[in-house]
Amino acid sequence: MGMTLEEKANVLAGTSHWRTNGLSTCGVESLVLSDGPHGLRKQEGVEDHLGIAESVPATCFPTASALACSFDRDLVEEVGVALGEEAAEQGVDVILGPGVNIKRHPLCGRNFEYFSEDPLLSGELGSAMVRGIQSCGVGACLKHFAGNSQEYARMVSDSVIDERALRELYLAPFEHVVRAAHPSAVMTAYNRLNGEYCSQHEWLLQRVLRREWGYDGAVISDWGAMSSSVASVRAGLDLCMPGPRPDHARAVCEAVREGELDELVVDERLSTIARLSERLRESPRPAPVLDKEAFYRAHADLARRAAAQSAVLLKNNAALPLEASQTVAVIGAFARMPRYQGSGSSRINPKFLDNLWYRLEQRGYAATYAEGYEPVMGEATPQQLREAEEAAARADVAVVVAGLPARYESEGFDRKLMVMPRGHVELIERVCAANSRTIVVLQGGAPMEMPWHDLPAAIVLMYLSGCQGGGAAVDILSGDVNPSGKLGETWPERLEDTALGQGFPDVNREVCYRESLFVGYRYYDAVGVEPAYPFGFGLSYTSFAYRDLRIAGDVVSFVLENTGCREGAEVVQVYVSPAKGVVPPPAPRQDLAAFEKVLLAPGEKRCVEMALPVEAFRSWDARAHSWCERLGAYEVRVASSSRDVRLSTYVDVGFEEGAVRLSLCDAPTACAIPASSADVSSRDLYESPYPGCFVSDEAVRAFESLYGDGIPAPPPVTPLTIDSTVEDMGAVWLGRRMFRIIDRVMAGPTGKMDHVQRTMMREMAANMPLRSLTTSGVPLAAVEGFVHMLNGHYLSGLAQVVCALVRAWTHG
Repeated sequence: MGMTLEEKANVLAGTSHWRTNGLSTCGVESLVLSDGPHGLRKQEGVEDHLGIAESVPATCFPTASALACSFDRDLVEEVGVALGEEAAEQGVDVILGPGVNIKRHPLCGRNFEYFSEDPLLSGELGSAMVRGIQSCGVGACLKHFAGNSQEYARMVSDSVIDERALRELYLAPFEHVVRAAHPSAVMTAYNRLNGEYCSQHEWLLQRVLRREWGYDGAVISDWGAMSSSVASVRAGLDLCMPGPRPDHARAVCEAVREGELDELVVDERLSTIARLSERLRESPRPAPVLDKEAFYRAHADLARRAAAQSAVLLKNNAALPLEASQTVAVIGAFARMPRYQGSGSSRINPKFLDNLWYRLEQRGYAATYAEGYEPVMGEATPQQLREAEEAAARADVAVVVAGLPARYESEGFDRKLMVMPRGHVELIERVCAANSRTIVVLQGGAPMEMPWHDLPAAIVLMYLSGCQGGGAAVDILSGDVNPSGKLGETWPERLEDTALGQGFPDVNREVCYRESLFVGYRYYDAVGVEPAYPFGFGLSYTSFAYRDLRIAGDVVSFVLENTGCREGAEVVQVYVSPAKGVVPPPAPRQDLAAFEKVLLAPGEKRCVEMALPVEAFRSWDARAHSWCERLGAYEVRVASSSRDVRLSTYVDVGFEEGAVRLSLCDAPTACAIPASSADVSSRDLYESPYPGCFVSDEAVRAFESLYGDGIPAPPPVTPLTIDSTVEDMGAVWLGRRMFRIIDRVMAGPTGKMDHVQRTMMREMAANMPLRSLTTSGVPLAAVEGFVHMLNGHYLSGLAQVVCALVRAWTHG
């Protein structure tokens, strides 16, 4: 290309926190990147990747955990278009999102950023989001690739996943999005995957992503995720972020000169970045925005519509919708200070923000307000509880707005328990005692225990519904919108009912996915545990009837009728359940194969046709390391949720020219799985290492086959390396004394932060690898010198630190 090796290598790392290096001689333009799974977080002043510094105002849409409940591809794509339009308007080239990691456990602190526990739903909605963003000439960056399912020690932990679970669950949504939507970039996860950091995982990045899936976009590291420059470039990492990282270019150049790295590999990485730059430069963008007020207002209206379409009605004993003449007591600080988004890198500065109290007043209801609890910590004083009871007793209806305060869930740390604040629970119990027509509106990013769920007359789940969630909630309460959301994840009764019990997060560096395929509804089906609310569940103000199931080729068809008196949408779901022996163990009881959201007027009937893809009847053969089509008898279930099967029939599955061919057959004598899993024998279960939890013996065998006789012992903490954490420094004399300095350094900045940000910073600091200092501008050579000092080489290590810092200051 007529460039020096140094020029090429410089392009392989960012030039600032959000900008890539350009190189005019080869047509590579500098690109602007921004966080934004559910809204844009462009920073123009102080830059960070943790959501601490301010960002340019933008629209905050419902988070992925909320949008998933819409089961609406078109709606999610429309949100993606709006994100792309705002990125174009603010001069952003690549949005870092969506995230399609599987929700392995409800306590993961970042679950609000992910769609579902199911790979099909995650893949379909992730593809819709990517298509929407990229229709505006803006790139989407799919993340976090792969096996990132907990926040604790995420930068150093090793996700140990058996091959079949990895392919069928954890890689499946990424494969779906890559093949269906062609994202401009893929972001590697912080963690290791089966022993190797994802940013330098040649099998993951080259064999799977590039060769098997045919991906030709850019591969970008998460911010500070890269461990080894040379290993990462060799494995397939195109761009190291953030910058500047002169040490990255130096290491690459030295490796080429010493014969450790072929310069052709550097050329390949440069070509990928050039291709990304060219594609974004040539993609048409929306016309410049002339009326910014109207532009953002329109997006706020979309955010409200998306939140309303994603709301899930969990319970309704004829309390909803509200009547215009009713007096309403609105109780709970979240009604005025809503919990509408998560914390961390996706923390948006909303252009507009509403709340339920304001919208209810605007709607014309005679309403009173009681705070109920303190909004940050969630605690309720005796006076607040008395005022809430009195307000509820005086009103026709009480609406309690409660859930999870921001301090309970964020990027950077995992939830400790699945409970709501004690003050919220006590408030609900006492208000329900004071008024039998109490409606609870829940705000939060993930499932929570609800021991009080029998008390209210109605429960509406809003999740984290974005900047217009207040208006959306009132749209549901008033009946202006008929709720149609269905749960994109299972809500367990108790933490002890989950597949991992109280064993999450895994505090060992080796995070062992012993439950294998039994995640989410697959686990609850297998062990016969009744969840509080199953996957795919959601009520409506109308009712639907299913009938006339038919099978033709690969198409399942049936008649759906709105039997109520209101227009409404039903999310119809098709599950497939293999007969015993068709799919080798471990075999989930059923898998989601297709879904569709159908809008019907009162009394309207429609023939719904849903094609079942080949992927619904294949599984991964770990011995052959390939996909295998599983022929034989299946039960096809048309359902309103994973536990509410309305129609079913048995089919014999065959394949013809790569397409599925279904033919009706008699029920097999050894049918795999009952629609209700209550008759599953406990003899088929194995007491797992997780407290109070059971997993399938088949799952354990599949997992243990990874390592034969067992999982290798974790590496010793000492000697320390650049991948050792701040917490690991406590193992050595100098490190223990360094903690005092770190505490003093952090005291200043964290003292000005809110509780969530302080918690996030402290937990992240403890689990941060020492190499992460490079994201703050510390030269890697200085980090390596510091590590030498920690390992007892005080003088030589100090000399290396001083030389590295002097060199960095001398060269600017």
